[in-house]
Formats: sequence, C-alpha cells, structure tokens
Amino acid sequence: MLQRPNENEYPEYYVPYVNLVRDGDLITILKENRSQVSELFHSLSDEDGQYRYAQGKWSIKEVLGHMSDTERVMSYRLLRIGRGDQTPLAGFNEEYFVNGSQVNDFPIKSILNEFISVRTATISLIENMPKSVWENVGNANNLPVTARAVAYILAGHEIHHRNIITEKYLPNIK
Repeated sequence: MLQRPNENEYPEYYVPYVNLVRDGDLITILKENRSQVSELFHSLSDEDGQYRYAQGKWSIKEVLGHMSDTERVMSYRLLRIGRGDQTPLAGFNEEYFVNGSQVNDFPIKSILNEFISVRTATISLIENMPKSVWENVGNANNLPVTARAVAYILAGHEIHHRNIITEKYLPNIK
C-alpha cells in the first residue's frame, strides 16, 4: 500500500489537496472517486453543464475538463519522476488549458467519459509503478516533489473540484 507523503515531499501549495485524501489504499480511493465523479456528472444535462455559479467562473463542463487535463499533467509528472527523470518539468497555465479545450461545445457525457478514461489510465500507471520509485524526487514547476506526493496531489485535486461542484454549483441547478 502506498504511504501518504510527508509534507516535506511537496510544495506547500498542495497541502490542501493531499489533506483531502482520506487514509487508506490509494488505488481503492482512486477507483471509488472515479465512481463518485461518474455518478455526480452522469446525472447532469448539457444545459446543466453550461452553468456557472458566478461571472468569471468556469462552467461545470470546464471544471470537469480541467479535472481531466490536470490529471493528465500530474500523471505525466508521476511517470517522469517515477522513472527517475531529473529533467525539470514545466508548470502549466490552467486558464490556457480550459480556454483551449472548448469543452462547452461537447456533450457532458463525452467530457465525463474522457475523465473516466484518464482516471483509469492513472490507476493503471500507479498500480504498475515499482515500490522502489515512490520516494524519487523530481522537479515540477521549479519545486521538488516526490512521485508519491504527485499521486496524492492528483487524487486530492479531483476531490477538491468535486467538492466545489457539490457545494457551489449543484444547489443552484437541482
């Protein structure tokens, strides 16, 4: 079982994400959360997917697309760090990704299927990482981070955005 990372294994910015991940087997948590995301977004219509809780905020579709994009970026970081690559990994501008995705033009079911596919690939990557690499340290966005921390960060990131959807979006469309 993959152990929770220590706070010195990742930048302070990610503390809230890691703290959202409950104790337990990370693979089980990722699988359960994949099901929870599926259940949450499957019940929404394309019209619901366009909803923004405030001016300047992302639509529900954009949040879901952002979840997929970020998981891809973090999985790539996990792969590189886990394989011992010491090449500094660039950060990414989430606004560019959201704007460039144009996900509001796609059916919410398609965006959801993409997330499920990305999460499934993430689970497979984590399941097949050798135990010896979890403490590998890499450099992402000019800051040190371990492979283990990246796995927890990506799990917490999804939980963070699912909580926002539940708390700020759904009360206004249901």
